[in-house]
Amino acid sequence: MPTIAIIGAGPLGRWLALEAARAGFTVLLEDVMPRNLHHAEELIRLEINLSLLPAVRFVSTIEDAVRHADLVIDCVPDELESKLEILWLLDRMAPPHTVFATPTTRLSIEDLANCTYRPEKCIAIVAEARALCAAGTRQVLLRTTHRTAPETVALVGEFWRRLNFQPTFERESEEQGTGSRE
Repeated sequence: MPTIAIIGAGPLGRWLALEAARAGFTVLLEDVMPRNLHHAEELIRLEINLSLLPAVRFVSTIEDAVRHADLVIDCVPDELESKLEILWLLDRMAPPHTVFATPTTRLSIEDLANCTYRPEKCIAIVAEARALCAAGTRQVLLRTTHRTAPETVALVGEFWRRLNFQPTFERESEEQGTGSRE
């Protein structure tokens, strides 16, 4: 079972950590703010079956989160500077096999992926945090590039299927925000 690192312990990060642990993944949840991490730990303890709690580890550095991760999902603000900074850090700290998934509704995954040494391992989660966390919503759109590796698509697709979501893949076209369904 892949190890999942989630960067950011805000509402989306906490929800993803909880859902991934329930699906059987080992999860490492990181936040630069100790208070956010502590708050996330308290909330997750209230929600999760205590026998599953060891599946979620709370770490205080990105390096500790990604050291053994197969998939990293960043939950930083959907702003260019924030995304570029986190992808730059992840690219340098994560092992070469690690896949990066970044939630964004307005940024080009092609542009973001090209800022890493592993553009074939980058994919966008095209959804608002609120929509993903909403009860009853069980579809997720994942945006790829012409360079996205089949292994990346398979890993991220399987992650979402294990969370009981139906992933749909779309390749980003040259114009940001439009794509052709695969």
